[in-house]
Amino acid sequence: MARRIIATDRAPAAVGPYSQAVVAGPFVFASGQLGLDPVTGKFVEGGVESQTRQAMRNLQAVLEAGGTNFAHVVKTTLFLANMDDFSTVNRVYAEFFSDDPPARATVEVSRLPLNALVEVEVIAYRS
Repeated sequence: MARRIIATDRAPAAVGPYSQAVVAGPFVFASGQLGLDPVTGKFVEGGVESQTRQAMRNLQAVLEAGGTNFAHVVKTTLFLANMDDFSTVNRVYAEFFSDDPPARATVEVSRLPLNALVEVEVIAYRS
């Protein structure tokens, strides 16, 4: 099975030695996205709500570059710096997955890259 690397300037560049996403067969495996503005490379202002919304927009750009979209996401993983933000993150997440949401795991971690408040990764299929 061939794999193809996905890179788009509509989402922030990787902050380490990894790809924004990899297409393998019918699936797109998107790396975790932070709430970074793709133009400035800085976190958007407004706390966890704004960071979550921007992370989801970044994922949307990566998925589109990989030939898919949120309707085809089968699994997400949310990483939170503070589980007390769970309900706020859920509210923003639901804006992107209002109908038939994918499977999901949510975990609190001790620290995220660049001291982010949230990171979101997804696996989607391409139709």
